[in-house]
Amino acid sequence: MKETPIKNSIVAAKIAESKVENVGRASIRELVHLVFEIEKATGEKFIRMEMGVPGLPSMQIGVDAEIKALNSGISSKYPMIDGIPEVKGEASRFVKLFLDLDIPASCCIPTVGSMQGSFAAFMVSCRKDKSKDTTLFLDPGFPVQKQQHHNLGLKYETFDVYDYRGDKLKVKLESILNKGNISTIVYSNPNNPSWICFTEHELKIIGEISIKYDVTILEDLAYFAMDFRNDCSQPGEPPYQPTVAKYTDNYLLLISSSKIFSYAGQRIGVMAIGKELFKRKFPDLTEYFSSSSFGHAVVYGALYSLTSGTSHSAQFALAAMLKAVNDGDHNFVETVREYGKRAAVMKKIFIDNGFNIVYDRDEDQLIADGFYFTFAYPGMESEELLEALLYYGISAISLNITGSTRSEGLRACVSLIHFDQFDVLRSRLQQFNLDHTES
Repeated sequence: MKETPIKNSIVAAKIAESKVENVGRASIRELVHLVFEIEKATGEKFIRMEMGVPGLPSMQIGVDAEIKALNSGISSKYPMIDGIPEVKGEASRFVKLFLDLDIPASCCIPTVGSMQGSFAAFMVSCRKDKSKDTTLFLDPGFPVQKQQHHNLGLKYETFDVYDYRGDKLKVKLESILNKGNISTIVYSNPNNPSWICFTEHELKIIGEISIKYDVTILEDLAYFAMDFRNDCSQPGEPPYQPTVAKYTDNYLLLISSSKIFSYAGQRIGVMAIGKELFKRKFPDLTEYFSSSSFGHAVVYGALYSLTSGTSHSAQFALAAMLKAVNDGDHNFVETVREYGKRAAVMKKIFIDNGFNIVYDRDEDQLIADGFYFTFAYPGMESEELLEALLYYGISAISLNITGSTRSEGLRACVSLIHFDQFDVLRSRLQQFNLDHTES
């Protein structure tokens, strides 16, 4: 084996010690542990692109508000399960100002991050109609949401939406939903891991399909307003963050503080449920919950049984951060635009060294530069590529674990890569390309 930037024997040994049967299909957390062990053994710093964590400081307004709340003594008090009035009110304002939606404060529920929000949503949405026992994932997507389905014993189907953009999406959805077994459709927008974004035309298709087949849409907005091709940063002014909620009342939105406010550690987000869905009654829910009301089942059935509420102090932090952006005192989009700048440079470095972008277009537009991008190297499948890059001090995740049909691709997260690391990335990719170019 050719000598590589990270010592061959150590990388091979740590892969063997990891007990992961196929490192190319390792989970995100398994890769995090493996790379940490290699770094510790070699003293060499990796280009860490495997985990989607914030790479910017937390919004100080939130930190200060949480400290103030803790000093006031609220840590000894249980919060209301459906959230404190301050965060509910500001969340309702936020969806009006940045999504142009009217969602009452009563329908805005703080959750322990969007992870808990999706888990609670699945507990209710996937059980509201016994005749509809299956979720449809518009992949590629966040692997843990499928793990949640396994944990709950729920069925799901999936397809790679990149193969069905534009009008093809309607035909594909019709072919699946006309079987009558789909309860819920799930996707993220912008998408994790591909960073594709649905167009208004596609969102309209999804909304109209949800009405026709009475299917709930779970729209994960973890990367809210981070399609930097459109400036959605001004409260109450278009353009707004695109959403399916413009085309259906049968929706549930997940809004996270982890990326837009870099507040991931405190595990705080908001589940915003369309007011018509919130009050709607589904008799089949009474088999699992005390009420047939969708909103009541989410709050007093699902969330109560999971954590009995969300961190009291973190709710005050989120309320303060939302108020600051709602009032126009803080431009959160301008802050996170840093990720787009990093992505633009990193994608060019990859392309200049023989790689290509896997998911590269939204219908007729090039995808935005943002939190993630996907890449491949000619002639190498994703599992082989992922393992090979470890010897060059570069880590990413395989698209195979995300529901993607692109067996050659990897996902890169740009958040932890700083501009002073770009020369190292360039040097390592140049050597990789040289070592793998056929003579």
